[in-house]
Amino acid sequence: MLVATALAVLSISFVEGSCIHDFPLRNLRRSPQVAGRDVPVNNFTYVGVTGPLGWTGLSTANVKCSTANVQSPINIDHSVIPFSTSHPQINIPNVESAEFENLGTTVEVVINGTTTFEGKAYSLKQYHFHTPAEHLIDAPFYPMEAHFVHTALDGTYLVLAALFELSLNGTNTKFLDPLLSGPLHAIEKPGSSAYTGPLDFSEITQFFSTVPLFKYTGSLTTPPCTDGVTWLVAGTFLPVTPQAFLEFKSVLKFNARYVQNTPGQQNLIELAASQLPK
Repeated sequence: MLVATALAVLSISFVEGSCIHDFPLRNLRRSPQVAGRDVPVNNFTYVGVTGPLGWTGLSTANVKCSTANVQSPINIDHSVIPFSTSHPQINIPNVESAEFENLGTTVEVVINGTTTFEGKAYSLKQYHFHTPAEHLIDAPFYPMEAHFVHTALDGTYLVLAALFELSLNGTNTKFLDPLLSGPLHAIEKPGSSAYTGPLDFSEITQFFSTVPLFKYTGSLTTPPCTDGVTWLVAGTFLPVTPQAFLEFKSVLKFNARYVQNTPGQQNLIELAASQLPK
């Protein structure tokens, strides 16, 4: 059903032509400033001793990465994870430009907006990308994922996630276009930033307001792996052209956390440690 939906989405208006890689609150509170300024580079990576298996060792604040039993990303089993019974109310104003940053672990666009979901108000802080996608849906993986990261006044998180599939007809999701070529190449170096051109969010707002959304409680997908995050993951895919995907991949490299255990079950790192010979 999802594959058929993915193919169908290529022909409708909003696809002519995404933990969360997620950050501590100090990162979420940045506002657009002068283009070209240096930005902080995260101290974790996705490989070796500073990769996901070693995140807890980088700081005592990261203990949940290896102990919490509600972690993200996950394999979204269509028979287990339900669709949300309601859609978020999203308002992302179009802008003439926004700061585009390379944090060493992802690229993010710092933007403002508001989303109300199930009667609770959230503020949009940024959106960023992963290659490959972090979430799986019924086990298959996808080339890229975007996360729109929100926080509420009580400190809780809401993340809207969209997975991308390679386009079959050469069309690209429109909100990607202003980031390609010039802006993306301008921030190839970790710690660099630049300004985008005009950004129109009408397409992506319509997308999240209309397509089926899987809902589950998980965590940030990067340190400190804070749990209790509300995830809304689109069950319909957005198209990305092979060229656009390769442009993102050349900058992002590999930046996906491994798939976590089913929410509520033992953290995989703890589980693996418990099975070592005594």
